[in-house]
Amino acid sequence: MSKVNKCIAFIGCLLITGSTFAQETETEIKDTAGQEEAIDSVMEAEASVSADSVKPASNFKKIKLDGISAVVGDYVILESDIEKTLIDLKSQGVSTADVTRCGLLGKLMEDRLYAHQAVQDSLLVSDDEIAATTDRQIQSFVQQTGSMEKLLKFYKKEDEASLREDINKINKLRMLSEKMQSSIVEKIEITPEEVRQFFNKIPEDERPVFGAEMEIAQIVKSPKPTEKEVQEVLDKLNKIKSDVEDNDASFSVKAILYSQDPGSKSKGGFYSITKDTGFDKTFKDVAFSLAEGEVSEPFETQFGYHIIFIEKIRGQELDLRHILIQPKISQTALDEVKKELDTIRKHIMEGKYSFADAARNFSDEKETKFDGGLLRNPTNFDSRFELTKMDPALYNQVRSLKDDEISYPLLEEDPRGGGPKYKILKVTNRYDEHEADFSKDYIKIQQLAKTEKQYKAIKKWMDEHIEDTYISVNEDNRDCEFANNWVKE
Repeated sequence: MSKVNKCIAFIGCLLITGSTFAQETETEIKDTAGQEEAIDSVMEAEASVSADSVKPASNFKKIKLDGISAVVGDYVILESDIEKTLIDLKSQGVSTADVTRCGLLGKLMEDRLYAHQAVQDSLLVSDDEIAATTDRQIQSFVQQTGSMEKLLKFYKKEDEASLREDINKINKLRMLSEKMQSSIVEKIEITPEEVRQFFNKIPEDERPVFGAEMEIAQIVKSPKPTEKEVQEVLDKLNKIKSDVEDNDASFSVKAILYSQDPGSKSKGGFYSITKDTGFDKTFKDVAFSLAEGEVSEPFETQFGYHIIFIEKIRGQELDLRHILIQPKISQTALDEVKKELDTIRKHIMEGKYSFADAARNFSDEKETKFDGGLLRNPTNFDSRFELTKMDPALYNQVRSLKDDEISYPLLEEDPRGGGPKYKILKVTNRYDEHEADFSKDYIKIQQLAKTEKQYKAIKKWMDEHIEDTYISVNEDNRDCEFANNWVKE
């Protein structure tokens, strides 16, 4: 396998096994469904395309479901764990054509080795942290299935306590594994010279090909509510606050009924955050100023008006619930900002000022205005968007734009809960599909080089700790062609 292919495989593995190496962004606080689609979160973690899981495979054999398949440190892997993982994959619609029993066992052993060493290195997760994660997942699962009774029936559990116990074990293993993997690569940096050497070592006929890309800029105008509309929201939030404090009303129920935050409404407004979580600064400042059990006064962020209830304080982490309500925006206000954008568009086309200058002077979107309206790819914060990987809604808005053409004002609901807004768009640069070029594609090549360095660090770590850790593989599994030296031959 070439270095580039190894890097791509490694990236795929990281994406599937969780958010270990992903930079935390605001979108993470809006939707945790990626980790909650099924209770047995071993599924996706175990589904990652590791070196073991792509080995040519024999069919799964009929095996005893209660036998011990392998032991890694303090962890025992049962034959039923392998079978269960396969069933979970199939239940999610994951193709298992190339997944082998040996591959799954190898991946399960990797995860247990990470978790075992995390404990040895005191990279621990608290019971409260695990319980909070489990609570969030169960809330989501109940929403999906309709009731706790249906959830228990689906997972063949007699009561909620046994269900929570199973989920807690899975979450603890996953969180320990993620902490260990993160600690291995978190300090790895890449120098420009290392990037150059990485690129020069790739044979010309194996250099990656990057798809067609474009850079996009936008100017956004957000209509402002009237003082009366704002006061109506403040009165409503104050009434909810009073009902919770004076009448012992459920904040969670109020959030489900009234909150306009799409990321937390169904979960009773629940979030678990630290000071490093990618939330609005004002939101975090208010949250961390409150005592446990306290409800905040109404306050404003870029998304609207909030109240926060602190459910639990766990060191530097808060479990909170919040309610977001946005003032109503009149059609007159919407029409006014649309008219303003029409005028800005006309003046740009007449040459009175450039699109970038207009964005800096007139756009209401702080994240883009100071960069001339330039949008950033949320996956890597690069300014380029690969056409085949773009958000479909954004692609449909710009696909017919010609060079130097500016879209007419487009009405859009802010997916983060900021209310309706109008925007105009321009494609500022286009890049055809091309073979990797060191100067033009430096950022992408830099990421590939860093990923390969991480891959080597993890492989080295794995080799060293397999050697130093007690590992026993059942006789029936010793013929597996593992990528790692689990049998220690």
